Amino acid sequence: MKKFLKYSLWSVAVVIAIAIAGIIYITATFNPNDYKAQIIKLVKDKQQRTLKLNGDIKLVFFPSIGADLGKVSMSEFQSDDEFIYIDSVRVSLALLPLLSRQAVVDEVSINGLKATLVKFKNGKTNIDDLISKEDPDEEKTPLTFDIASVHVEDSELTYLDETTGAQYLLKGLNLNTGRIANGVPSTIDFAAAMQSNKPKLDIAAQMKATLTFDLDKLLFQIEGLELQAKGTALDISSLAVLANGDVSANLDTQEFSTKKLVVTATGAQGENSFDAKLDAPTLNLVQNNYTGDKLTLNAKLDNASGNIVASLALSDLTGNPQSFKSSALTLELDMKQPEQAFKIKLDAPVSGNIEQQQLDLSNLTLALNVSGDKLPNKSVSSEMKGSMQIDGSRQSVQANFAGGLLQSQIKAKVAVNDFEDPAIRFDIDIDQFDADLFLPKEAENVANKPASAEQPLDLAALKNLNLEGGLRIGELKIANVKLSKVRVDVKAHNGLITFSPLSSNLYQGSMKGSVKLNAQTTPYISINQNLSGITIAPLLKDAANFDTLEGKGNVTLNLTTQGSSISAFKKALNGSMSLNLENGAIKGINIAKTLRDAQGMLNMKGATAQTLSVNKAEKTDFSELKASFKVSNGVAHNNDLLLKSPLIRLSGNGDINIGNDSIKYLAKATLAKTLKGQGGKDIVGGITVPVRLSGPFSNLKYTLDFGAMVSNVVKKKIEAKKEKIKTKLQDQLQDKLKGLFN
Repeated sequence: MKKFLKYSLWSVAVVIAIAIAGIIYITATFNPNDYKAQIIKLVKDKQQRTLKLNGDIKLVFFPSIGADLGKVSMSEFQSDDEFIYIDSVRVSLALLPLLSRQAVVDEVSINGLKATLVKFKNGKTNIDDLISKEDPDEEKTPLTFDIASVHVEDSELTYLDETTGAQYLLKGLNLNTGRIANGVPSTIDFAAAMQSNKPKLDIAAQMKATLTFDLDKLLFQIEGLELQAKGTALDISSLAVLANGDVSANLDTQEFSTKKLVVTATGAQGENSFDAKLDAPTLNLVQNNYTGDKLTLNAKLDNASGNIVASLALSDLTGNPQSFKSSALTLELDMKQPEQAFKIKLDAPVSGNIEQQQLDLSNLTLALNVSGDKLPNKSVSSEMKGSMQIDGSRQSVQANFAGGLLQSQIKAKVAVNDFEDPAIRFDIDIDQFDADLFLPKEAENVANKPASAEQPLDLAALKNLNLEGGLRIGELKIANVKLSKVRVDVKAHNGLITFSPLSSNLYQGSMKGSVKLNAQTTPYISINQNLSGITIAPLLKDAANFDTLEGKGNVTLNLTTQGSSISAFKKALNGSMSLNLENGAIKGINIAKTLRDAQGMLNMKGATAQTLSVNKAEKTDFSELKASFKVSNGVAHNNDLLLKSPLIRLSGNGDINIGNDSIKYLAKATLAKTLKGQGGKDIVGGITVPVRLSGPFSNLKYTLDFGAMVSNVVKKKIEAKKEKIKTKLQDQLQDKLKGLFN
């Protein structure tokens, strides 16, 4: 045994000695630079490219055998233009494996490499001649290699695509690896800056990972991935991306998977900044099919008008690009703006087609909460159930919803086309809706202090609205007016909104007509409505806080207005109105009773006007009331009032100031027949009494001009006496004439 060991050691020593002697001999006698011309000629003949070896080729024999080629460059195919340039390149083989006839690359070191790859318009590239063509009859042998390390420093790669005009540049490329061999984990340390024009990119990236591969089985595995990228992409500045996790691939079976993959990204887009994180615990792709556990995406967007916090989760994801599904999709949005905040939560199973950009959300639940000082009770909540279909390729959305909003129950069908300039189509049923809860309140005087500023109407969102559909509301309240069985077709385009036909029941009658709104500049409204069989008192009370008229009949409105608030709308009203009422009353005064009670004034000299406050218990009944109004700048002027009752006739003219909620009107009340006054004395029929109505709607005053009434009575008496004397003189004259002829 000892002899065997002794002889073995001597054998090894002899082999090493012979190898050393051979190396010394080669070093002393062999000069590789003597073969440079032959190498250059061989490349020229075989590849039709010009090879330049500008430096001396240096051989190294210990501790590894290799060559340092110095500066190397090669031209394009059949051209003197430079294709690749290397400032220095060194390749060495491990010495001891050579003694066993094994070629193990000890090191590959490249510095200052510059190369340009071009794809021409005809589809060919500038390296087609360098790529060996496979011989179908040639027996394929597995590719094996073993490299102790690779070092690439300060290198640059350029890719030009003449078919698209795209340019890509990798510069400052540095790569350092550990041992690269089948089944051996190798550390990878990579850094480079990437620039391109399509898409526009300028990013510096660094990557560290451990790579293990098996070329025989086409297996690749990356563990401990740490990828960092910073720069600009498209219109995103200050971009920072960080990715961590494990990635594996089997190219033979086309299987890919990730574990513990986490990707975060931050950046800015103009005045907007964002922060996003993708978490994928496990994601598997087998050929064209993929599966995944719960995938989550959390994002935050900040801009000048507020911020949005979003969370998206997909559970039990399975399928392929043509058909996929998830047992649960959950989307949560939290949007905050200076004056209001939104919280939206969507839950639904989801299926779809990635290639066609299609999503189908069935059994969808949508919860909404909006808070803000301008909202009713400072908060609005809603929960809807239904379904939604999204087709990204056609830029369309179809949705069906049913649920509650405040006190309302809603059923809606909505379709949206063209995401950049949305066209919305809808069909909506609402059981009841109080629009006043969402309208700004008019300013009110408080404790004799100056009124607070009225909130303006903000209709900016209507300017780009493209909408068409039908709306039905069981009970509606708007501007304090109450309607039922509302039916309206709506069209909106470029700030022009038309509600036509618009019909409803209201105040024991009905309404038909149209309303048009122009929101392009200062909001402008046109109203054309015919109201039939309306009970007028509650309508006027609700619409204008005017509680002075009763009756039932017809009202016609042809009005226009403009402004940026409700009060401005009232003050800018123009157009015409008319009413024709029956069996009603003017509230606040009983003209016939007032005349009867004031009978004693008929015998008074110097009788004057008497002003009376409205007495809610009194009223002047009528059987018929007709009037038409011309409306100008919020003031409705009338001069053809006609009121009929068994006791009086009423005519008049004057103004109702809708903008200021006040009235100034002169009516002339004429007794239809003789009345019994105080003391049983008669008030002669035909007497006309001027009645002036004035003041704000909340404190109207009636003024009866008794002086004018007395003057009227005196005139009538004088006329009566004149008629009596005239009759007497005529009788006397007739008697005398008879005597003459007798």
